[in-house]
Amino acid sequence: MDTLDGAAVAASDETFHASVSYTHRVWAGSPREAVTLIRASLDTGPSVREAVRSAPWARERQRLHTELGPAGWAAHWSATGGRLWDSTQSLVNRVRTGVLEDLVGRETGKEAAEVRLILLDAVLGQHDAPWLAAFPTDDGPLEGLAAVCRSAGWWWPFARVAVVCERPVALHRDEAGRLDQGDGPALAYPDGFALYAWRGMPVPADFLARLPSLDPERIRAEENAELRRVMLEYYGYDRYLADSGARPVNRDETGTLWRIDLDDDEPVVMVEVLNSTPEPDGNHRTYWLRVPPSTRTARAGVAWTFGLGAESYAPVRET
Repeated sequence: MDTLDGAAVAASDETFHASVSYTHRVWAGSPREAVTLIRASLDTGPSVREAVRSAPWARERQRLHTELGPAGWAAHWSATGGRLWDSTQSLVNRVRTGVLEDLVGRETGKEAAEVRLILLDAVLGQHDAPWLAAFPTDDGPLEGLAAVCRSAGWWWPFARVAVVCERPVALHRDEAGRLDQGDGPALAYPDGFALYAWRGMPVPADFLARLPSLDPERIRAEENAELRRVMLEYYGYDRYLADSGARPVNRDETGTLWRIDLDDDEPVVMVEVLNSTPEPDGNHRTYWLRVPPSTRTARAGVAWTFGLGAESYAPVRET
């Protein structure tokens, strides 16, 4: 981890530069540890986030917006920060939720409100990269923020102390940018704070450890409908159908329709189709397509995947 020097902590704003050029820096292994340290500290001084982050950002945004005009600014943002904003903010929100749940559980009282306010007061370090990408950061008001972004994770600037987090040591996301890892933490920090997820859905750590030993009985016994869906995705719908002795509800020339009834959840309905185009080895591959629960025939299911009604689905030739 790079060290965080005084120039990185200090913004170019003169009043802030004067007040924190001597700031002590406390490193934390994760945002969870940082929040714990801040809650226990009595000598940080007031937050100076407004001077460090909010005011310089507002001035630079106004300057660039005036220079480019509304349409130019919109196009510029779309080509820079806008491309990373949604996925990064989703990750930031997940970290906040994870810290909150780790420290206070599901409580909604005074303690939870205190933790939530501390989290919202953080400057996001490396997770500020999306909006910093839209602005020049060399020799300007945002130079200090950019330096911290390159060197550290979340941080909290106070008048007498800067509490700075290490960056994650592991991050796994799927093609949609969602946290996703089937055999360990999807996001992990050096101090052990971690988030576990399957295709974006939060899951308990021990839940993932038990996935390799799944069987149909355990899947059916899972009371949490969302976790049961994860189990089915991991196990494989086709494998579940075969191992659970499911029976088809309809067969026609387009394929076979299967239905899995689940407690406290909508049924899983899938159509089994055979690819008409042979693989290089001459075999025809089987595909399983999930269709709406209201589907009653294989034809209707295949037609739905093309955005058609069953009566309109009449291919002249399949490829």
